[in-house]
Amino acid sequence: MKEKQTQLNILPEYEDMLEAGMHYGRKKTVFNPNMRPYIYTSRENIYIIDLVKTNSALFDAIEFLKKSLEEGGVVLFVGPTKQSADLVKETAEHLKMPYVVERWIGGTLTNFKTIRDRVKQMLDLGDSLSSPEKMKKHTKKEKIKMERELRLMKDKFGGIQNMTKMPDVIFVSSLKESQLPIREAKRLGIKTVGIVNTDSDPKMLDYPIPANDNSRGSVKLVLDTIKKSLK
Repeated sequence: MKEKQTQLNILPEYEDMLEAGMHYGRKKTVFNPNMRPYIYTSRENIYIIDLVKTNSALFDAIEFLKKSLEEGGVVLFVGPTKQSADLVKETAEHLKMPYVVERWIGGTLTNFKTIRDRVKQMLDLGDSLSSPEKMKKHTKKEKIKMERELRLMKDKFGGIQNMTKMPDVIFVSSLKESQLPIREAKRLGIKTVGIVNTDSDPKMLDYPIPANDNSRGSVKLVLDTIKKSLK
């Protein structure tokens, strides 16, 4: 009971959620009917999310993530939007978990062996570039080309270079922008957690967190709460 109370105290304050714009949904014209249980009201053709239910859902998601980590599970954090990329990366690194930001490479989960081969190529290239002995046989032009290739590979695979096994859970900062990774996860039976706005189907996630996924402040508040709860 004491542990649960501590966890509840970590949840964001109502005023902070309002300030972050967490309650703002999308226009009525793009509403997903499965989000109806999470709606408080509508205002000027925009749905307003019930923040009491947001906090409840966030609590359930954190409890699940906490249990997964305690059991040695791997959580893959995905930040497909520019406003969430650095926040997702920071959260994942804080928790020593893998991440993918901005661009999802198709097959990251469903073709995991091939992706691991690409990661190995990246690591081998990095080793070569850091070895004066190995670089002796390369021209300056070849070295520049290799360095450019390494940068591109790091952008794609840097966040998952230490992910040597399939993740047990995938967290997405925006369900709308994460259709491909979520489909791959569902196909493989990987549990899903993420932020869902009023234009998406929360039933696609095992643990949906109803909130504004288009506001940096909203996403940051969710991720900061997760960091504090799981550290």
